[in-house]
Amino acid sequence: MKENTMPTGTPVITVSDAELDDLRARLRATRWAEPWPVDGWQAGTDAAELRRLVTHWASGYDWRAHEAAINALPSHFADLGGTPVHYLRYDGEHPGALPIVLTHGWPSSFLELTALAERLACPSRYGGEAEDAFTVIVPSLPGFAFSPQRPALTDADQTHDLWHRLMHDELGFRRYAAHGGDLGAGITSRLAEAHPEAIAGIHLLAAAAPAGYDPAGLTPEEEAYLAAAAAWHSEEGGYMHQQNTRPLTLAPALADSPAGLLAWIVEKYRAWSERPGALSDDYVLTQASLYWFTGTISTSFRPYYEYAHQLTRRVRRVEVPTALALFPADLSRPPRSWAERTYNLTRYTRMPSGGHFAAHEEPELLARDITEFFHAHR
Repeated sequence: MKENTMPTGTPVITVSDAELDDLRARLRATRWAEPWPVDGWQAGTDAAELRRLVTHWASGYDWRAHEAAINALPSHFADLGGTPVHYLRYDGEHPGALPIVLTHGWPSSFLELTALAERLACPSRYGGEAEDAFTVIVPSLPGFAFSPQRPALTDADQTHDLWHRLMHDELGFRRYAAHGGDLGAGITSRLAEAHPEAIAGIHLLAAAAPAGYDPAGLTPEEEAYLAAAAAWHSEEGGYMHQQNTRPLTLAPALADSPAGLLAWIVEKYRAWSERPGALSDDYVLTQASLYWFTGTISTSFRPYYEYAHQLTRRVRRVEVPTALALFPADLSRPPRSWAERTYNLTRYTRMPSGGHFAAHEEPELLARDITEFFHAHR
């Protein structure tokens, strides 16, 4: 089995005092936008909340503590045909643990998945059974955090192909599982469609739309779902339209202003969580700090642009066993029949609580659902 390791104790991120001072100076020198006569989050990021977070980021937030915690994670790097990929590896506590690759989304990073990875790798520490353990691989998407962007928009290897090379060729897993939400759900779906011989099953938090369907054949539940999805895109989808169409018009502002970067992502953390405060200030600021110090907010937009411009393979039909877990505050909650148009759906779960960042908000619920699904596929 081939393993790409780093010397023990080697940091994946070391921010100099000068870089940290520069961030804090930029935050303190923020040129604030003229306020509107609106309440709270009515027209976007709440100005008072943003000022509070910016003040904390500049003066109270302890980056060094979080930097040390990131560097203590089990990081590795692989060179996949000239494309470096950062990943975390959590070895399962039980011999023969089923390997699983977990894929994050936007505006997120590998950090969202650490609590879930720990529970899957060592279930006995959390009240589970050791024989249910997985060996967990958590890659950073290309262009996020410590994984550089892919060299060209038209690369032959898309992200799902890189994941198969990582799991199968580099790490030697002949058969493995996969899980993903948001962007990660699409990557996981394409991975299963392209490499079904290697995939034991997939667990998703979102479902790809069918490649085609007859509107006359929709059920009332499906019609209601599509109407709700259209309303969501009209009201909430402005960020996606910008990132789909003109991301490089937005990118310089967010790469230059940490307050602007925070405003762009914090609204999503609030709107897509089940309740305000579900994600702590330090969690949100650590994610923002990763984007800032690695300079990756611009490259994190690429998956949106590539998908919108037909540079990403579309999901047509996934035949491997598939589970779909829907959290009540997530962006999309399709009916079972809708998902069955695209997937061999063998498990469909409506969760009692949680939102878009379920791996961080509700890691126990999510770990249990993944574990129960793969009981039949180990």
